[in-house]
Amino acid sequence: MAGKRRTVQIMAERKSDGLMGIENCQSLSRELSAIMEVEDPLDDAYVLEVSSPGIDRPLTDIKDFTAYEGYLARLELDRMVEGRKRFRGVLAGVEDGPNGQKSVDINLDGEKDATASIPFDWILEAKLLITDELVEEGQRKKEAAMVMTKAAAKDEEE
Repeated sequence: MAGKRRTVQIMAERKSDGLMGIENCQSLSRELSAIMEVEDPLDDAYVLEVSSPGIDRPLTDIKDFTAYEGYLARLELDRMVEGRKRFRGVLAGVEDGPNGQKSVDINLDGEKDATASIPFDWILEAKLLITDELVEEGQRKKEAAMVMTKAAAKDEEE
């Protein structure tokens, strides 16, 4: 909800390279609007927003914590652990715990040699934090996608 107006917010990215440009968002928005117009899943009026997760993306799936291992993140838990709910540090992997439960490891900022292992189910919200390394990685992905797009266009011309 944004004020009294309902908002349906969708974050999307391409499987091939993890990118989602403005043109991709526009195309997806048009396709979803047409489907939602026919299916009418909500009783009230709403605004549809389609965007890319962005560089400081939310981490919503366990695979995100593996994919972004080595990057700075902030985690907020649904309960207190050692007197706090918020943890900030470098993602250090995912572990299998008892009963198949996954835990996210995070090397805590400002705490020498301190790694917290947090059950994934306890994480209420998590997101990457912008760093030079993250910006550089985003730029590398963008450049690689542009090279692939140009190569595909050249192949179509031939």
